[in-house]
Amino acid sequence: MNSRLLLYYFSVHCIVLLSSFTLAACVINGNLTDRLALLDFKAKITDDPLGFMPLWNDSTHFCQWYGVTCSRRHQRVAILNLRSLQLAGSISPHIGNLSFLRDLYLQNNSFSHGIPPEVGRLRRLQRLRLSNNSLTGNIPSNISACSKLSEIYFAYNQLEGEIPEELSLLAKLQVISIQKNYFSGSIPPSIGNLSSLQVLSAPENYLSGNIPDAIGQLNNLIFISLSVNNLSGTIPPSIYNLSSINTLNIVYNQIQGRLPSNLGITLPNLQVFAIARNDFIGSIPSSFSNASNLVWLIMSENKLTGRVPSLEQLHNLQILGLGYNYLGLEANDLDFVSSLVNCTNLWRLEIHNNKFHGVLPESISNFSTTFSQLVIAENNISGRIPSSISNLVNLERLEMANNQLSGNIPSNFGNLNMLKVLHLFGNKLSGTIPSSLGNLTMLLTLSFYDNNLQGRIPSSLAECENLMVLDLAKNNLSGSIPLQVFGLSSLSIALDLSANHFTGVIPMEVGNLKDLEQLGISDNMLSGRIPDSLGSCIKLEVLALQGNFFDGLVPSSLSSLRGLRVLDFSSNNLSGEIPEFLQSFDLLESLNLSYNNFEGRVPVEGIFRNASTTLVMGNDKLCGGIPEFHLAKCNAKSPKKLTLLLKIVISTICSLLGLSFILIFALTFWLRKKKEEPTSDPYGHLLLNVSFQSLLRATDGFSSANLIGRGSFGHVYKGFLDEGNVTIAVKVLNLLHHGASTSFIAECEALRNIRHRNLVKVLTACSGIDYQGNDFKALVYEYMVNGSLEEWLHPIPRTEEVEPPRSLNLLQRLNIAIDVASALDYLHNQCTTPIVHCDLKPSNVLLDSEMNGHVSDFGLAKILSESTNSFPVSQSSSIGVRGTVGFAPPEYGVGSNVSTYGDVYSYGILLLELFTGKRPTDDMFKEDLNLHNFAEIAFRDQLAEVADPILLQETAVRETRLNSRKCQRLEECLFSMLRIGVACSTEMPQERMKINDVVTGLHAIRDKLVRIRRH
Repeated sequence: MNSRLLLYYFSVHCIVLLSSFTLAACVINGNLTDRLALLDFKAKITDDPLGFMPLWNDSTHFCQWYGVTCSRRHQRVAILNLRSLQLAGSISPHIGNLSFLRDLYLQNNSFSHGIPPEVGRLRRLQRLRLSNNSLTGNIPSNISACSKLSEIYFAYNQLEGEIPEELSLLAKLQVISIQKNYFSGSIPPSIGNLSSLQVLSAPENYLSGNIPDAIGQLNNLIFISLSVNNLSGTIPPSIYNLSSINTLNIVYNQIQGRLPSNLGITLPNLQVFAIARNDFIGSIPSSFSNASNLVWLIMSENKLTGRVPSLEQLHNLQILGLGYNYLGLEANDLDFVSSLVNCTNLWRLEIHNNKFHGVLPESISNFSTTFSQLVIAENNISGRIPSSISNLVNLERLEMANNQLSGNIPSNFGNLNMLKVLHLFGNKLSGTIPSSLGNLTMLLTLSFYDNNLQGRIPSSLAECENLMVLDLAKNNLSGSIPLQVFGLSSLSIALDLSANHFTGVIPMEVGNLKDLEQLGISDNMLSGRIPDSLGSCIKLEVLALQGNFFDGLVPSSLSSLRGLRVLDFSSNNLSGEIPEFLQSFDLLESLNLSYNNFEGRVPVEGIFRNASTTLVMGNDKLCGGIPEFHLAKCNAKSPKKLTLLLKIVISTICSLLGLSFILIFALTFWLRKKKEEPTSDPYGHLLLNVSFQSLLRATDGFSSANLIGRGSFGHVYKGFLDEGNVTIAVKVLNLLHHGASTSFIAECEALRNIRHRNLVKVLTACSGIDYQGNDFKALVYEYMVNGSLEEWLHPIPRTEEVEPPRSLNLLQRLNIAIDVASALDYLHNQCTTPIVHCDLKPSNVLLDSEMNGHVSDFGLAKILSESTNSFPVSQSSSIGVRGTVGFAPPEYGVGSNVSTYGDVYSYGILLLELFTGKRPTDDMFKEDLNLHNFAEIAFRDQLAEVADPILLQETAVRETRLNSRKCQRLEECLFSMLRIGVACSTEMPQERMKINDVVTGLHAIRDKLVRIRRH
């Protein structure tokens, strides 16, 4: 008996021991599987800027690795949390081997490629968060095998295809978030089987068809957002019975139908109700007042009619948007405004573009002090503007345009210190412009167009130092235009003072408006000459001076306004010949010179080739031009007149020669007796014969402390000339370098006769002997305080810097791109003989104090022959292959002649670097991948992978203030710029974009970008 009992205990012990060994083996095997899966995941990471992946190594157990959490019992990976680490690469298929994984958090990174189907093997997975990456492809259908899945976050990726039917098998699913992807097709009705679903978020996709009735079966649904899609039909009535819903957002679709009268009763928990940009009809249900939790009520851009009910019970309301409907028609339409006084959290009220009548109630002044946006434009609101509006001290946007408002502008509007937009145009306002408006120092836009305002423009408006638009046109204003208005250098979009009664002259201070795009002072009583300083307004695109009494010649300084699209000089007293430079304005679309006193021959090139865009009638002394102008032919002068003219010319020349001898003698004597004094030109005459000694002293002996750059054939130093109190840049040629002397000659030859605002000005050249008797050659340039474009695109971090590195925003980069393209257009198409730069790159683009781009370093430049696009033999040199690696066109490497096509290629690469932030010599460009091919990826909807992250951050910041459509337009602008860069840098020279077309295209992009920012 004892033996049998002993045998029994021994057997049990063996079984237990065997089980323990088996369990241990399973654990060890499972640990190895998880470790290998994690290591393969690490291997697929291609970029780890924060340096977390090196921490995954053999020095610690994988359960201790960053972002890894293991289960206590089995020591298997239960949570993988690597969110917001800026990781890039693909998600390893081995992720499917982490069989104990419950939570996978990879959001806010840069993972690309597809979601691996192996995710479907994670049977314990509950939460899958992959938002804000660059994932592509479809949602794997076998994800339905993850039966415990409760959350799916795929928002902000590039996923496509249809929403898989198999999602309906995930009975425990609570959250579906697929916002901002490329999903198409219809919403599967089977989604109604997800009885646990609480959040359905699929905005900003390409979904179409109807909203399924089956969604009304989801009794736990709290949040529905299907905005910015192509959905149609009606909202299923069953959805209005889901009492748990707090958010219903379907803006930007084609949904139709009426809102049920009991909507506020059946949806008592509603917080956000947004149906803007659809086709709803009928009235606004009065039952909304029962939905006392409402925060956002946005129903703009539909076809709603009738009265707006009282909303006094909506104490939590923050935004009420009813714009672009057909609401109103009665005298007391605005009674509902008084009911909003109880909404103490209200900050935005938009009821513009409706049919509201009546007077704006005084009770509006009782709105909360947090109230910041009041938009009531485009209605039939009458009466006076309540002066009590000034109590709304946090008001930032006040738009009352195109109503029937009358009376004076309240003088206490100056109390609205936070105001940024003030639109009162298109009313019947009278009286004077209050001087208190000068207190609105944050104001960006001020528009009083089309009223009956009188008196003078208050000079206090000069205190509005951020003003970008000032529109006072079509009033009864009089007096002279205050000099202070032209001192508002912030004016960058429009200054319109047309159709008033202003007198006097245009002051010289108009030249301060260097960034202004539109200047309108037409139909006034201004007189005198057009000031030369107007030529300083180089950003002008529209210049309207018609209907005044201007006389004299058109100043030659206006030749710098090459960005003009519209120019109107009509109905003045201007005289002289039509300026020849107008025919070289490539962007000019409309030119009106009619009813003046112009005389002589009408040009026949440029815009003068089109009679539909050029008007010259009413100038009796004009002749020639194209036949469509119907002008007389220009006759040759008679022999008698010619003889008389010749005598006059000979007599004049003789007189001038005699006078010249006297002046030369007097000047020589004066120069010997008196030292030269500084002139108004800071560079003046003192540089005409600058010596080696002057440059040595100016640069402190060519000190390394003054070294600011290294060129192809020498060094560039910053210098200071005591004689003229000016700062210069001195390029000292290294004559021991092969080709340096040729470079010096080439640059002097190229820059001898060219002048353009976007070319670095060469002040003089120095060719002499240094103190050791060696040849010395140097070029003296205008100094550019903001250095080179290279330094801005790729700043060198310094440990002593306490401020973040400087960077360029999207508009600044675009402006620089236009500046460089304009310079190339001038060199290629507007010089007597075309000039090819041959070394265009960011380090050769310098930036002045206003961040304008200037092309520099013409050491490799070539002047083309007049007959061909190649060089005459006498102009060849031994410099070798022209250009810099990465920027030199491929045809130069195989011996092709230098041509303008090569510059266009270099410009294309520069443009791509400007907007991708990547050098063409970046280590990532290997084998067949170069910057051109890399940028082409954007054409496959991968803009986020291509664009400079700094620009994407700018767009993201704007997205908090702009709606998604505007953000999309910003991205379209960026895409268009990349497209031009790709078109300029194609391999075949003849397929490259013409530089004048580049200039036109970039100006169009800038127009679009400015309009987006403006609104």
